[in-house]
Amino acid sequence: MMMGDQAPTGYSSDVLADGLNVVFCGINPAATAAHSGHSFSHPSNRFWSVLHLAGFTDHRLRPEHERQLLTYGCGITAVVSRPTTRASDVTAAEIRAAAPVFEARIRHYAPRTVAFLGKRAVHAMLPGADLRWGPQPFRIADTPIFLLPNPSGLNRSFSLDALVEAYAELRRHMQVRPDREPAPTPPPA
Repeated sequence: MMMGDQAPTGYSSDVLADGLNVVFCGINPAATAAHSGHSFSHPSNRFWSVLHLAGFTDHRLRPEHERQLLTYGCGITAVVSRPTTRASDVTAAEIRAAAPVFEARIRHYAPRTVAFLGKRAVHAMLPGADLRWGPQPFRIADTPIFLLPNPSGLNRSFSLDALVEAYAELRRHMQVRPDREPAPTPPPA
């Protein structure tokens, strides 16, 4: 079952199912994703490589195979449905306006964790929150939050190795969460 906002082209950034281990959440879809019909499809985006290298998938998925991510207990969504060339084109007010629909989507699908790709969306939804990379001391839509660096090729602050380590930390964190049963370990690489 697919739920969520769709861009005018019919593209939806949602790759969701009930009870996933983690949903990776961006601010909004890239214009390239709306054009190709697949998330994280820009050639410079490191998302699919990072997921594989961090142990979430047993091989590097391609954007056109994004629905296979569900078999690994992972999903994708965005707070705002409007595609843009750069996430910085989305205002904090637009993020706040989209938050109730986003929160309803998360409540509906009830993932174990929402991993935000970058801090900006959370900062807009929860102004004044002290945000650091990693697990957060608060929840959104009753779901634990984990902050990860954005894998966009535009994010030059994090090398591929640094991204892989941050995402691997999420994977380790999900396996030892005290408030729920441990998440199943993805197949070995």
